[in-house]
Amino acid sequence: MSVVQPLRDRSNREAALKSLYDDLAAKNLFPFWATASDVENDEVRQLMATQKAVPFVWEYAKDIEPVLRRAADLIKMDDSERRSVICINPGLAPKRASVSTMYTAYRLNDPNEIMPPHKHSPSAIRFGLTGKGNFTGVQGEDIVFGPGDMVLTPNDTWHNHGTVGDEEAVNLSVLDLPLIETLNAIHFDHHYTELVDGEVVAKKVQTARYPADYSARVYGHGGLTPRFVDHKRGSGLSSPMYVYRWDAMRDVLERHKDWDGDPYEALMVEYTDPTTGGPVFKTITFFAQMLRPGEKTMPLRQTASLLVAPFEGSGYSIVDGKRYDWKQFDTLAVPGQSWCEHVNGSATEPAILFVASDEPAQKAFALYKKWGRDAQGDVVRIL
Repeated sequence: MSVVQPLRDRSNREAALKSLYDDLAAKNLFPFWATASDVENDEVRQLMATQKAVPFVWEYAKDIEPVLRRAADLIKMDDSERRSVICINPGLAPKRASVSTMYTAYRLNDPNEIMPPHKHSPSAIRFGLTGKGNFTGVQGEDIVFGPGDMVLTPNDTWHNHGTVGDEEAVNLSVLDLPLIETLNAIHFDHHYTELVDGEVVAKKVQTARYPADYSARVYGHGGLTPRFVDHKRGSGLSSPMYVYRWDAMRDVLERHKDWDGDPYEALMVEYTDPTTGGPVFKTITFFAQMLRPGEKTMPLRQTASLLVAPFEGSGYSIVDGKRYDWKQFDTLAVPGQSWCEHVNGSATEPAILFVASDEPAQKAFALYKKWGRDAQGDVVRIL
């Protein structure tokens, strides 16, 4: 009797626990406790078992460009106002996300192909890859851009995309849409209107209200900010400088190529709001990162997630101990909390990476942290 009773008690308890867990699940509830004998319902293990982004490389020449060309042949602007290919992280599929908070998309526009204006709550940039006629009109500033130029399309700011001239063009975009979707703050508006002779008129093309070189003329001189213009144009929620030219960024990198740089990030330059010195958006920020010939960064881990797009050169990255090779125009996903180091594969030429990070959003919630490994392999707190 003394042996049978505990077994019966245990059996009754297990049946009662199963019934409890079944009832919780049926009522869309989750048990936040753990029992020594019930690892199947260990809440810590289950809470940590949610979908997570994984390191991954999307190859431009091999996979993305052929798909873009097929899409350009089959999908015309009469079919859709958008023709982009989004990079989906295998660890997050089918969610439209390249890392947990951002996605990268590639877009090819045929010659002289301009889409109607729209606006949305996600913040986005366009980064030119090929062609000199990439076009984005942002709140009345018509911007034509080429390889390496970065154009902002801020939260709640009217804009439209396309190409000008007789040459096709490809650009890369980065959006914080997965983050905004998680916060349930998504909205899109495709009904663009302007006031014409006192009447509200629907239009398919924005009227230019600023000179095409406005961003460069007003904000293109570091440390010198005109007081006679309105710096809150558009939604007033981002940098008022809507285009950042590659020539200026490349010149900064070139002028510092002989500096020591940072052992964990090499030569890294952030795109900033010229009126505040902070990031261009409140949610995501962008960098150009130069690896000198043969340069290798030391292992770095940070809470921020990164999207890394090689713009010049080739090489590889080691993410959580695994090697990922990359070439021009590829995209590498580096999930937050991953150890990462970059290696320039050339002994004679630099490699330059275009990098997007959700660092500003993490800093806003006091969550951003950063660690490195020193030469002895010890972990050191950087930030």
